[in-house]
Amino acid sequence: MEVTMDPLFLAWSYFRRRKLQQCSDICTKILQDSPYDQAAWSLKTRALTEMVYIDEVEVDQEGIAEMMLDESSIAQVARPGTSLRLPGTSQGGGPTPAVRPMTQSGRPITGFVRPSTQSGRPGTMEQAIKTPRTASTARPVTSASGRFIRLGTTLFEFIFHHENDVKNALDLAAQATEHAQFKDWWWKVQLGKCYYRLGLYREAEKQFRSALNHQEVVDTYLYLAKVYQRLDQPITALNLFKQGLDHFPGEVTLLTGIARIHEEMNNVSSATEYYKDVLKQDNTHVEAIACIGSNHFYTDQPEIALRFYRRLLQMGVYNCQLYNNLGLCCFYAQQYDMTLSSFERALALVANDEEQADVWYNIGHVAVGIGDLTLAYQCFKLALAFNNDHAEAYNNLAVLELRKGRIEQIGDLQSSYTAAQKSEDSFPEHVDTQQLLKQLRQHFAVL
Repeated sequence: MEVTMDPLFLAWSYFRRRKLQQCSDICTKILQDSPYDQAAWSLKTRALTEMVYIDEVEVDQEGIAEMMLDESSIAQVARPGTSLRLPGTSQGGGPTPAVRPMTQSGRPITGFVRPSTQSGRPGTMEQAIKTPRTASTARPVTSASGRFIRLGTTLFEFIFHHENDVKNALDLAAQATEHAQFKDWWWKVQLGKCYYRLGLYREAEKQFRSALNHQEVVDTYLYLAKVYQRLDQPITALNLFKQGLDHFPGEVTLLTGIARIHEEMNNVSSATEYYKDVLKQDNTHVEAIACIGSNHFYTDQPEIALRFYRRLLQMGVYNCQLYNNLGLCCFYAQQYDMTLSSFERALALVANDEEQADVWYNIGHVAVGIGDLTLAYQCFKLALAFNNDHAEAYNNLAVLELRKGRIEQIGDLQSSYTAAQKSEDSFPEHVDTQQLLKQLRQHFAVL
């Protein structure tokens, strides 16, 4: 006699094994026979939610609409170390832009791609339209996804994540909060998430503060700090993280949040110290290892950076970016036998044209270093073939053309002076720009 498994138990088994579509299909069959089965409804909505679930703590990608229609007023001349939006307000402690590249907003390139970093944002309107609503996260799913005790909480998650209907999710959370006599911290956190998604940051701050008064939870500190970062108040966010560390000593996510803010403010030395504290608590934290390795590379310590990247390789991280960094570290550490083999591995693991362009650009950079300008010229051309927006490749190609004497425009001094002034505004300590401006001013004085 064949024994059949209970359909609901089988659906739950599929859910535990992350086979979400099979789980949803079985729940649909159960509901066709008994439409009022709350357990089947709850499990189905949870499975559908998990298909598109994203960690709201991590995904803070500022879209074009937020950047163009931002009504938040900030100080035009922010004090040093108090703003994330205005470049040139860092507290120092990191290498200059001549050594470590900067983003368009004036922040240093991080060692780990996060949704909030410039490298994780869409560069054009076309890319922004193509960007999906869901995304991968840089940290494990938070404990918020584990609270599905009542059908109401499951329904909220379904409306908020799967349907992306923030208005109805807000109405549901408001009704549930009122029903709980304004004493349920979880519903207040959900209200804050809805207000944040709608751009009502001060209302979100009130809800998160109220939730912290009822219950001290790590996720609530992370949500509230995200609000302060969007309001361009990094000092307040840092104080909040430190307050959270008083209640949760050694919490990795809070230490990582502090390190990220210091890194975005170009206070790289403090960021590195906090990343080291993260590794003391979790020695397999990929972001901390990558960022410390990146900092050692840009402070002229490629041998130490190589150790960190090899550690990532031992942990099972196997992608194009890692081999790309390994190739550069091997080159600057004068381990030439490993340089080209690392770049070959990187080329074999590329996932898109942008990564292919970056690898060819770095190979061209290595070719310049060994004096093979013909190979460098071909590599930069290949980089532009895969990504025609690669500014660094255009710049290095122009330098190579200049060495060959192929100059198309000669004597356009006004354009040169304008470009040099823009360069000085973005990086005042650049010596070559200062010398060029001095020569141009002397030439204009003679005229």
